[in-house]
Amino acid sequence: MAQNTHTTTLQNVARGVLATFMVVAGTGHLTFARQEFQAQVPDFVPLDKDTTVLASGVVEIGLGLALLALKGKNRVRMGVGLAAFYAAVFPGNVHQYTHHISAFGLDTDEKRLARLFFQPVLMGWALWSTGALDALLRKNKDRRRS
Repeated sequence: MAQNTHTTTLQNVARGVLATFMVVAGTGHLTFARQEFQAQVPDFVPLDKDTTVLASGVVEIGLGLALLALKGKNRVRMGVGLAAFYAAVFPGNVHQYTHHISAFGLDTDEKRLARLFFQPVLMGWALWSTGALDALLRKNKDRRRS
């Protein structure tokens, strides 16, 4: 996917912050915020809510650690994967909004609605900080030239 996978110091710092966020959030799934995360799991998810929360917590910790550890093309792939993960968990945020579920300080519909608009920011952050956004734009540009 990527020929040049160089990232700037700012991207590296942003990736470190995002990785920390992911590890803390994943730890929260397993411990201190487990019940709040369970409340966000939509009813259509076929697994038990606690199992879903525990599994997603393990995945989030793994994604956070991978953000720090992976280099080059694998880091770029990680950015795409993390953006896809954020898209996959978005229905939980919609569920929280549409069912008026208070969790994580989101105790009004206005706050819950604002949270929905943060998910694309996380997706962009994952793509930009890993160099995936540049790689995808380069790939698209190369296709248009052909």
